[in-house]
Amino acid sequence: MAVIEAHGLTKRFGDVLAVDRLSFEVERGSVVAFLGPNGAGKTTTLRMLLGLVKPDAGAATIDGKPYPELTEPAHEVGAVLDAAGFYPGRTARNHLRAQAMASHCDQSRIDDVLALVDLTSAADRRVGTFSLGMRQRLGLAIALLADPEVLILDEPANGLDPEGVRWLRDLVRGMAAEGAAVLISSHILAEVAQTADEVVILDRGRLITQSRMADLTAGAALEDVFLSLTSAARAGNGNQPEAQR
Repeated sequence: MAVIEAHGLTKRFGDVLAVDRLSFEVERGSVVAFLGPNGAGKTTTLRMLLGLVKPDAGAATIDGKPYPELTEPAHEVGAVLDAAGFYPGRTARNHLRAQAMASHCDQSRIDDVLALVDLTSAADRRVGTFSLGMRQRLGLAIALLADPEVLILDEPANGLDPEGVRWLRDLVRGMAAEGAAVLISSHILAEVAQTADEVVILDRGRLITQSRMADLTAGAALEDVFLSLTSAARAGNGNQPEAQR
């Protein structure tokens, strides 16, 4: 059953058509990779899903409702869009306390999520001293604080070392195994190939394909398939959106 749905999403910024009649779905219990070249419209689409950008046309829903209409959005959706968006003088623990208060979340979860993202030893350090990878982990801790059933992640592996990338893979696969829906944007295609059940590829704001990973690759490397599809789209051979299920 689809929990994240985009239907005909369209967004223009001045003369730039960032997202063009984009439709796709993410089902419960699955990890879906959201792929495209730089400027393909991925972040704009994620921001529309989260109610941060209003579409010019179409609809984006989570569990059948636009994000602003969710009763308890932090308990339903966890999101990581920007690992730089933290107050540098505040500790990791205090960031989580503030989020717990804002989302009416049990503060006993703070120590649990700090342990989950391996930040217990850094909990009382100011975030301004954190590496990019540590800020990514803190963003994930905040997203997971209210134990949501949907995760929307934009380049969450940025700054993570190989151990951290593997940890992230295990985390999202574990959540999907427990019934969560995970939508993850990434440029690390080799990692995506090991993590995702399905792939959504877009270019210039338009859907190229939504396919099961096994069907899309079928013995080929995801990188090769991705480059072939996006090159064909840019050459004018991929103008008709395609959905493979």
